[in-house]
Amino acid sequence: MANLKDLAKQQPLFTGGHRACAGCGATMIARQVLMAAGPNTVVANATGCLEVVSTIFPYTAWNVPFVHSAFENAAATISGVEALYKSWVRQGKYDKKVNFIAFGGDGGTYDIGLQSLSGAAERGHNILYVCYNNEAYMNTGCQRSGATPRGADTTTEPVGKVKKGKGRLRKPLTEIMIAHRIPYAAQSIAGNWRDLTSKVEKALLIEGPKFINVLQPCRLGWSYDPELTCEVGRIAADTCVWPLYEVVDGSYRITYKPKEKKAVVELIKLQGRFRHLMKPENKPLLDEIQAETDKNWEELLKKEAANQPQGSSAKPA
Repeated sequence: MANLKDLAKQQPLFTGGHRACAGCGATMIARQVLMAAGPNTVVANATGCLEVVSTIFPYTAWNVPFVHSAFENAAATISGVEALYKSWVRQGKYDKKVNFIAFGGDGGTYDIGLQSLSGAAERGHNILYVCYNNEAYMNTGCQRSGATPRGADTTTEPVGKVKKGKGRLRKPLTEIMIAHRIPYAAQSIAGNWRDLTSKVEKALLIEGPKFINVLQPCRLGWSYDPELTCEVGRIAADTCVWPLYEVVDGSYRITYKPKEKKAVVELIKLQGRFRHLMKPENKPLLDEIQAETDKNWEELLKKEAANQPQGSSAKPA
């Protein structure tokens, strides 16, 4: 379990001075992941918000070996580095443990990078892939992605007379990765450092491909006050719009259950991209989103319960 005092004593492996927006969740995620991973880490980063703001030549915010890959192939890039490392170990050229981590946004993970990620998982590379999921192509103008939730206002599915934002449900990528039968997959949020760092620590102790999908509120594309980034992430968990859970060798465990599950509207009303859903005429769509959220949460509870011995009263930490 990650200890805040111990983490705070470390030299920063992802530094300040980058060009991220005020309140950017991606840089919080990168910093916390590296705090949990430690200095013996190699990072591959797909083209996107995180790469653009952190590697403006001749400067870098990364204090670990870093490879900038194309939009679509961060998983393949880090797989190649990991394969080289294994070759060196076999040849007796290197004997230290190294963590191999790839970062990609939702555009570079859910969509354009999915084949690369799927291939790395299928081949069984000992890597951790972290998706900082801000639910749209924020770096290029807030276009919708496969991660964009239903009803969100984006530049490619805008709210107007014909449509009420994105019409389709988001892609269930975490479940898609679980279906690859990888040894570890999880969801976390920007706004719960203990949940995120603990999952990174656990993942890095497991041999094989690992995947963590981290919801990353984006104050630009989601349109909220920048100081609310962590609060928005926590409310996403409290409403069960973004449940926090992990799957180890196919066994589900919910790592956070809200004491009082909040209505989805508590999350939606904080974001300008959903302001149209607050109009009375759009209440049917809001009700559908609530119903879908409730259904997904109940299904997750059943998956967790299926792992428990009959009569067990085990609770998540």
